[in-house]
Amino acid sequence: MSLTLMLLLAPSVALALLAIVSFFQTAPYPPIRKAMPFAAVLIGAASVGSLAVYAWTGAATLPLNIEGFDLMFVRFDLVSAVLVALVGFVGAIVLAYSGEYLEGEAGQGRFMSWLMLAMASVLMLVMSGHMIQVFVFWVTTSLCLHRLLLFYPGRRGAQRAARKKFVFARAGDVLLAGAGILLWMHYDTGNIAEINEMARAGGEPGSLATTMAALMLAGVAILKSAQFPFHGWLTEVMETPTPVSALLHAGIINAGGFLLIRFADVMLLAPGVLALLVLVGGFTALFGGLVMLTQPAVKTSLAWSTISQMGFMIFQCGLALFPLALLHIVLHSLYKAHAFLGSGDAVKQVASIRRPGPIALPGLRTVGTAFLTAIAIYAATTLLVGLEGKSPQAIALGAILVFGVAYMLAQGLADKAPRQLGLYTAGYSVAVTLAYFALQSAAAYLAYPTLPAPPSPDGLEWALIALALFSFALVAFAQATFPLWASHPAVRGLRVHLTNGFYINAVWDRILGGWRHSGRPQA
Repeated sequence: MSLTLMLLLAPSVALALLAIVSFFQTAPYPPIRKAMPFAAVLIGAASVGSLAVYAWTGAATLPLNIEGFDLMFVRFDLVSAVLVALVGFVGAIVLAYSGEYLEGEAGQGRFMSWLMLAMASVLMLVMSGHMIQVFVFWVTTSLCLHRLLLFYPGRRGAQRAARKKFVFARAGDVLLAGAGILLWMHYDTGNIAEINEMARAGGEPGSLATTMAALMLAGVAILKSAQFPFHGWLTEVMETPTPVSALLHAGIINAGGFLLIRFADVMLLAPGVLALLVLVGGFTALFGGLVMLTQPAVKTSLAWSTISQMGFMIFQCGLALFPLALLHIVLHSLYKAHAFLGSGDAVKQVASIRRPGPIALPGLRTVGTAFLTAIAIYAATTLLVGLEGKSPQAIALGAILVFGVAYMLAQGLADKAPRQLGLYTAGYSVAVTLAYFALQSAAAYLAYPTLPAPPSPDGLEWALIALALFSFALVAFAQATFPLWASHPAVRGLRVHLTNGFYINAVWDRILGGWRHSGRPQA
């Protein structure tokens, strides 16, 4: 076994061994909890070190050969290096946090065991170089998450979440197996790097085998990443310990995006499937964002935010902006894991703040001015940095992000708002626009040639881009003007339905029998 392979596999092996030891420590205050901070530092450092390994060795598929038999293939490229570093970094923090979070509970050892096994499975998943390995570690990760969701088995919400997640996950497993078989038969290999190379070199868009495989992969991603209408289980993760909510963002809930990025060259051969991802992801992003605004509980609001962000990730993959989707996974994971782990302290801090006075509300004219100003800033910045090398999809995505900034700009331009606030939000708009182009250029540069560039949009994609721009602009405008029409009776009724997510989750509970429970609920 080469030194590089040993370094890459070390965090997963260490986590698996620690998980076995932890599983048998069933008493309160298990001794292994004291070792978690040290283990977290070592595992996190080893995982983040994968970036240095990639910079030194470059992309490669490394076979683990034992007595002439290739036991597995470790695919190490930009995608796996970045995600190993992300999973290791976030997972190490969650691991250290968990050492004290459940201190005194009899199930702490068991909880940490499943937590470490989930981390080990995700690390192996993102480094899998063969279709069989992807399937094995995909299923293993899902089963570990199922056990974590049922850490408090008597809670009805936990049962409902685990039931829905289990059914959706098994459906995704079937689709993943089907996609793997189709790709293996079509390309006569299960090696993922070879599949992508042949798809990029000689693939014919629209062929039945690749289209069906891409459609199945898209179905897996939609189910895994909690896309509408399969999102309900994620809104109930508050029934599990908080570290699980944070760990979800370390390659579990966003594994759907990873799968699409890993098979990016295959997905490009199915333009119709990419269009489906744009529709599903875009709708989920808008739907989740609107429902999030109506949620009174912090963790539930964060869960709906994750649904929305995962929709935006799928939306980016549908536009074939795979480097940006990878960047989105990293940035959102870091932010949301921190948000979940710090949610308790955040509530205490907000409760201790003295309530402010009247809030400046922008009128229709102010909101319109804010949007025109934001668009002008974006257009000027675009001309300043130049359009060379920028795809229409990336430019449109930047415009969508600016619509979100326009909401804050409207607050700064309100009649009663301080002048300093208006200048601050205008400067923020410029900074966000510049940061977007800088990050987009950096992601595209680093991802070449690991990930394909987006193709020139055809008529269908132009129509989808126009629809997305209109939809996101409309929702952002409605959000900015919400205080002006929030008191209308029709809006108050709509708010009730939004708060309940239009009852999609309740429908799934009824279909799957989630209202039935066994055991006595725990307090």
